[in-house]
Amino acid sequence: MGSGKSTDPQSGSTRHSVLLTGGGTGGHLAIVRAVKEELLKRGVRPFYIGSESGQDRAWFGDDETFEHHLFLPTRGVVNRRGFEKMASLLQMLKAAKRARRFMKKHRIQAVLSVGGFSAAPASFAAIFSGIPLYIHEQNAVSGRLNRLLKPFARRFFSSYGEGRIDYPVADIFFETARIRTKIESVIFLGGSQGARAINDFALKMAPRLHRRGIAIVHQTGASDYGRIREAYGSLGIEADVFAFDRALHTRIAAADFAVSRAGASTLWELAANRIPTLFVPYPYAAGDHQYHNARYLTDRNAAWVSREERLSPDLFWDIIEKEEIAAVSQRLATLIAPHGAGKIAEALLAEGR
Repeated sequence: MGSGKSTDPQSGSTRHSVLLTGGGTGGHLAIVRAVKEELLKRGVRPFYIGSESGQDRAWFGDDETFEHHLFLPTRGVVNRRGFEKMASLLQMLKAAKRARRFMKKHRIQAVLSVGGFSAAPASFAAIFSGIPLYIHEQNAVSGRLNRLLKPFARRFFSSYGEGRIDYPVADIFFETARIRTKIESVIFLGGSQGARAINDFALKMAPRLHRRGIAIVHQTGASDYGRIREAYGSLGIEADVFAFDRALHTRIAAADFAVSRAGASTLWELAANRIPTLFVPYPYAAGDHQYHNARYLTDRNAAWVSREERLSPDLFWDIIEKEEIAAVSQRLATLIAPHGAGKIAEALLAEGR
């Protein structure tokens, strides 16, 4: 097995060679970015291997804080059949060979996989090369690749169940956290792509919220922004409607209650900010993982969850008017602590000490 550090042959000094891999979606890539930032704080510039597909290159193609990065021509295997599946497997094996050469050239000694199909080549290359593999699973239900690789991992990081580690959440969500004691503002979150079910539900709730003097903040997603903006205008209701906001944390911090999808990053950001939330999971998420993410909180009386088809005004108002919002907000503070990414970074750098 390799160690998490090596000696620079020119200077004779000890250096760490850590590689981060995986992506495809923002949820995976956010973990890469969070751990990368923690490694940089410790004077370590990590390497990165991702895919030419998905969002990997858009996120990190121009990111010069990595020592080096490599983008491979890979695609998902799971949902393909017949010849297409075989072609994808062959492509992945070729990519794994390239990843192994890259890792050998740069003397990589610890690999963190965050999952997604773009993690496969470097993860398999690490196993074949005897390099310690670490895995971070974002969701309560593990993805297929992570389930396959878990027995070979030096450590499996998860924010759910036994041996859990705090989810890597930006410090700003903790810095602006507060206990909610009354509801004067509600934020509806469908994610950057929006969620039509949540958008329509917000419009249904809007008249009564307006009459009660409860402010409405609404992230619509780009494709539905025009329709929702016009609908609020027709209702004569002033709402803070937006498609996307890179400083979304400021709007979350100002709100007192949320209605949201239950992707892992969003769920734990809301928990870190201590904002009571009614989760409406995306019904087609792989393995129904959004529902199980939300259940982790609801089982601890720290949130509420509803399937889209069961979402109703009665449920919403029962929560708003009858539930102990302050108690739920306080429970959230016990479920996540800061510096989750730092703990992962330390584990990677401790390899071989």
